[in-house]
Amino acid sequence: MNLFFRSNYVDSKSPFAVSMSSDLIYKYLLKETAGKENIIILCIGTDRSTGDSLGPLVGHKLHPLLKSYKNVSLFGTLENPIHAKNLEATLDKIYSEFNSPFIIAVDSSLGSYNRVGYISIKNAPLRPGSGVNKVLPAVGDISITGIVNVGGMMEFMVLQNTRLSLVMNMADIIYKSIYLSLIRFYKEKEYILEK
Repeated sequence: MNLFFRSNYVDSKSPFAVSMSSDLIYKYLLKETAGKENIIILCIGTDRSTGDSLGPLVGHKLHPLLKSYKNVSLFGTLENPIHAKNLEATLDKIYSEFNSPFIIAVDSSLGSYNRVGYISIKNAPLRPGSGVNKVLPAVGDISITGIVNVGGMMEFMVLQNTRLSLVMNMADIIYKSIYLSLIRFYKEKEYILEK
């Protein structure tokens, strides 16, 4: 459990959304990864629902960019999504294959009307499925959620009727933010090792 809890929201319509999001992720990576050997990016969701496709879209866009990082692994793409039915098995696999993993969890969420289009970045776990009343384990040392629509009523239908343009824009911001923060983080680590 993280002792330092902070929630930050970034408006995906802001021209500075990528730089603000990557700064937050980078700050949390520096602060929270001590003693962790592997970074796992866990993109949760399904390609069968527009509103719930944010995680797999982020994974799909990140996948080709991470091949040069030997200590970074990605789970959850459009081809191999991580969702309610396979999340627990995936977590078991991560904890059995990786020593002391640091997990960045990405998922979509529902929220209040004035928060739709915002990206929430926390150094705390997220609760996947809570927007559609599913009980799944909390996951992530850092959680990144995109608020894709309004919650509170008929959540399944709301997710199905979410605008794809909003989800695609948020996926672009999140994948670029994660990638830029990893570049900065590993450059900083190299600098520290060389000192």
